[in-house]
Amino acid sequence: MQDKIVYAGVTNPSFVQASEGLAKIGGLAVSPKQVERVTKRIGQERCTERDEAVAAYQALPLVERKGVPQGVTAPAVAVVSTDGGRIQILDRSAKAAPAVTKAVPAVGPPGAVEPVAAAVSVEPVAAGTAAVQATVAAGQAAGAAGAARGRHWREDKIGLLMTMTSTPAASDPCPAIPEGFLDPTRMGKLVRELRKGVPVAEEPAGEATDPAAEEEALHSRPTPWQPPEMQEKRLLGSRQSWEAFGPMVAQAAWAMGLFGAARRAFLGDGAENNWTLWRCYFSSFVPIIDFIHVLSYVYAAAHAGRDRAAGWKCYREWISWVWQGQVARVLEALPQRQAEVGEPQDGDKDSHPRKIVAQALSYLGNNQGRMRYDEYRRDGLPITSSYVESAVKQFNQRAKGTEKFWGEEGAEAILQLRGDHLSEDQPLEAFWERRQAQATGQRPYRRVA
Repeated sequence: MQDKIVYAGVTNPSFVQASEGLAKIGGLAVSPKQVERVTKRIGQERCTERDEAVAAYQALPLVERKGVPQGVTAPAVAVVSTDGGRIQILDRSAKAAPAVTKAVPAVGPPGAVEPVAAAVSVEPVAAGTAAVQATVAAGQAAGAAGAARGRHWREDKIGLLMTMTSTPAASDPCPAIPEGFLDPTRMGKLVRELRKGVPVAEEPAGEATDPAAEEEALHSRPTPWQPPEMQEKRLLGSRQSWEAFGPMVAQAAWAMGLFGAARRAFLGDGAENNWTLWRCYFSSFVPIIDFIHVLSYVYAAAHAGRDRAAGWKCYREWISWVWQGQVARVLEALPQRQAEVGEPQDGDKDSHPRKIVAQALSYLGNNQGRMRYDEYRRDGLPITSSYVESAVKQFNQRAKGTEKFWGEEGAEAILQLRGDHLSEDQPLEAFWERRQAQATGQRPYRRVA
């Protein structure tokens, strides 16, 4: 019965709807509060298993951590991608001073906070194990630093690990940029969704683009090129710091045999947290900056201070260079454009042409080594992070909402279970089997003092 309750609690938008679904479909009378308690408890158990697996992985010798576990077959293509989403935290226990950690929070841009509804009751759940308590403490510490900028909004971390299939080519299979990226209406909408004006060191957290629109543009004519196809995916979600999240992603990648793949790629946007994680755990993977985010900076810089016709003509030329792996040509043109509009001045708004061009110059310069898109296509590697952006949306369907407030324990539990549910290898099925095998049939009783 618990598995049915957890399934309803994870797949429905709320515990209330989960309770209603259990009653109407399963004939089970389970209150929303009971659904919440069972879901959190099982989620905590899964977090404990996860933390134990990460500790065991980190205890391995380095050569084994970068190898393939016994009995696992390495895929042809391995892809790891990380991103950040947003979730509302209202943890009454966090009123006490949190412990100081080295967590690097990455919240959404100032002014992007959604309206906050009246606070709902959040029942604290007793911590299950030391590992879960550590998880909660880390999440509270990471959330405290972002409180001043987002009130209740905090960042959750999303990891996507994929095995893919593709066929390498002797040369670039698609040297001409697809027509979808040269459609003024489509590109204008896509760039607006990316919320320009974000500082170069940051990226908007969660739901930055429309993954379906990206895929449609990639497959637009004329092009015989087919991007890599996903075979299997594993998803991770956590409220822990990026420092703690990195080992989780690495352990999951190791368990899937991704380190043994002949072709490996790490995809992300420009957020420094992504590339710190890559340097620490996935430096043997080809680093690829998401093409759509690069496109947004190129588009903005091309149009900055120009009329629409002139801006579009410049964009078409620059983005074609980027598509062909010739970002150096854009970097040669941008300083000239910067001289024309002038250097950024104190008090310039994010929308000022001087600042837009400077941001594009910095962004492309910092990420130039991750933009060899012609080589990536030749090697059969993906060039957009649409898969992980789609994953963020899937997590948000359950965890995010202006009316949804979570305690740190509940947030960590629901993110873990949501990742389990979305993963194609269905780790929850194996969990229920292990749990059943370990059951003793006895209930522990405590003597009343």
